[in-house]
Amino acid sequence: MKSTSLSLIAGAVALAAVTGFAAVTAPGDGGTTQAKAAERLPVERSTLLCPAPGLSDLAETTYTSFTPAAKAGGEAGTAELRSSTAAGDDEKEAKDEKDKEKSKGKKAKTADPDKPLVSVKEPGKPATAEVSGSDAPALVGIATGRLAPGWTAQQTTTIEAGDARGLLGVGCTAPDTEFWFPAASTSKSRQDYVHLTNPDDSAALADIELYGPDGTLKSDVGEGITVPPRSGVRVLISTLTSKAAEDVTVHVTTRTGRVGAVVRTADSKTGSDWLTASAGPAGTLVMPGIPADATSVRLVAFAPGEDDADLKLKLLGKSGAISPAGHEDLHVKSRMTAGIDLKDLTRGEAGSLMLVPEEAGKATPVVAALRVVRGKGDRQEAGYIPATGPVGAQATAADNRAKGSVLSLTAPGAAGTVKVTASAGSKGGTPVSKTYKVAAGTTVAVTPPVPDGLKGTYALTIETQAGGPVHAARTLTVPLDGIPMFTVQTLPDDEGTVEVPAAAQDLSVLDD
Repeated sequence: MKSTSLSLIAGAVALAAVTGFAAVTAPGDGGTTQAKAAERLPVERSTLLCPAPGLSDLAETTYTSFTPAAKAGGEAGTAELRSSTAAGDDEKEAKDEKDKEKSKGKKAKTADPDKPLVSVKEPGKPATAEVSGSDAPALVGIATGRLAPGWTAQQTTTIEAGDARGLLGVGCTAPDTEFWFPAASTSKSRQDYVHLTNPDDSAALADIELYGPDGTLKSDVGEGITVPPRSGVRVLISTLTSKAAEDVTVHVTTRTGRVGAVVRTADSKTGSDWLTASAGPAGTLVMPGIPADATSVRLVAFAPGEDDADLKLKLLGKSGAISPAGHEDLHVKSRMTAGIDLKDLTRGEAGSLMLVPEEAGKATPVVAALRVVRGKGDRQEAGYIPATGPVGAQATAADNRAKGSVLSLTAPGAAGTVKVTASAGSKGGTPVSKTYKVAAGTTVAVTPPVPDGLKGTYALTIETQAGGPVHAARTLTVPLDGIPMFTVQTLPDDEGTVEVPAAAQDLSVLDD
């Protein structure tokens, strides 16, 4: 076989992988074989990572794992969340805490590393598990076969007292090599941790960069952080720099391997919650799901490129899009974090914030997130809304209760229509569905459907039916002693399907 034939084969395969369409010409006969256009097929394997929820002996954590009901059959598979097994920082701290519990004569309910903590048995029905105390480890999850497409897991923690008190919710994340977290902080009132979880059998090497209002916050200790195989580590952000800053953007990258990354925030006045990564740098960003009763909204944005960004702010409410009075625009300097206090932005009406380039045709990529506060005085609670992508084909929120869930739907461009399905309950109930139309430039906040005869918790699955892109977020509220404890999870496409190029064998390309 000639080397030119090998090069031709490699080039054709690469072209098909990138574009989903390839034309191969056989030497000598002038004939052309065209491959079919790519098609979208269900994924056959999914990986999710849940950070260690600890830091408080009062922590009560619920895990909910769910795969949407399949539209077609497929090979049997599994969907399991297991405790991380390597002796990383989380496990060392877990052992120390367990020893403390034993010495007090208490018995903590924790994850058994030898058994799945949560295992989904069938699509369409959530599986749940509970752990308590500060020694719960990070979890590594894998789903295969018909349980892989759209597999979603939610980690919800309630801490009733202390500086870390609050309702902390996070959708377990897929591993990646880069993450952006605007709205972190190194101020004295905050204790923010970066949680890194490695799903693989070899160590990952990660770097953490910090950017404040004046640019890079220099640090040597944020470089080359080792995350052991199938383990989790956490890093207190304030130990990476000597400078205190209210608004900090955290940039996590890996030199080798891949990790799941999420930031846990804790404030002495407004409690704690998880800050998930912003959508990747883009000229236009959407942050859906600002609660109607928000008493404070702070926008934090960062421009990672060489150019400054000039942005217009648009609040998408029930009646349409408006520019917030006194905060119509925002200038973000290159590689500097900008923060702006929008106060009671929504004025009693649920909404979503959209950032667009001030000058049409001149889009400078940015990342952004909102810090939202509900309540007043000593009964305040904070949550976070990072910029997120649209629902796309399908998105899912795994942990919903009979009361306390609000679903926000936003159509930043053209009007859109989505179908929302409430799954069967974890302990019983019949699925129900409802269709919502969202007018162009508006936000619709609704109480989502609840399964008939619900027992336990349930999942919400949102599917785009028609029209333009719709962005979504789910707010879960669990009041405690007058504190509106809440958490917001944005709902981008769950990537349950993948584009697969069609390929056909053509041996004529091997002719001399």
